[in-house]
Amino acid sequence: MKKKNTVLKWFANIAFVIISLIALFPIISLFISSFMPSSVLMRNGITFNINVEQLSFDNYTYILTQSADYWTWYGNSLIISLITIVLSLIFSSMVGYALAMYDFKGSNLFFVLVLFILMVPFEILMLPLFQMMIDTQLINTYFAVVLPMVVAPVAVFFFRQYALGLPKELMDAARIDGATEYGIFFRIMLPLMGPSLAAIAILQGLASWNNFLWPLLVLRSNDMFTLPIGLATLLTPYGNNYDVLIAGSVMTIIPIILLFIFFQRYFVSGLTVGGVKG
Repeated sequence: MKKKNTVLKWFANIAFVIISLIALFPIISLFISSFMPSSVLMRNGITFNINVEQLSFDNYTYILTQSADYWTWYGNSLIISLITIVLSLIFSSMVGYALAMYDFKGSNLFFVLVLFILMVPFEILMLPLFQMMIDTQLINTYFAVVLPMVVAPVAVFFFRQYALGLPKELMDAARIDGATEYGIFFRIMLPLMGPSLAAIAILQGLASWNNFLWPLLVLRSNDMFTLPIGLATLLTPYGNNYDVLIAGSVMTIIPIILLFIFFQRYFVSGLTVGGVKG
């Protein structure tokens, strides 16, 4: 029986390695292509047929030394993503916590509305949101991009499901000690929601970093563009800078990798525990 289990474990490991390589294939091919000149990419496309003599660091040298716009877009994406993550963690966790821990009139109705909004495609909401940004004169600002993502329905749902597993006795004990409701949340309950915070930080950060359509609608000037929009401007009818585009795309992966590395300890536990509570 032990020998059989060992063989099955080896087959499982081999299968997972193969699946991982298949999943990493686009990233590996993109990384290799980032060292190729534009003429080779236009002629051969993205391929593993590599001529070592054609590989160089010219694309990255150009981005690091001569492409000022790229770093402006990079900075805009970092600022927007950081603001989105921080505000989303604060407000979405508060809403989800309130729906889970307080029995007030209409709480079930609010939760049903959250689920309803979760099922509505964002494309349907874009027009009223865009009109709202115009009315509040927030067009071409960071907050025009951030505000629609501050209280994300998926984050509220996730935090509610996670908070349902927290013991309410802690709240009663804190009230006896004279703690306020905000004090109970920020000093006692929020630290217990650490795994869920890490999971939502990764998911919201990834969604904000890759967001293209909504920033394209509300941002106007080149110095306010995010990375997805800025990289898209490199493809024009008058010339396609595929070499710079691919090298720039490779560098956009770095913040997401760092975000996952910092929060990976809590990511899996946050998803699994939050998914079974309630």
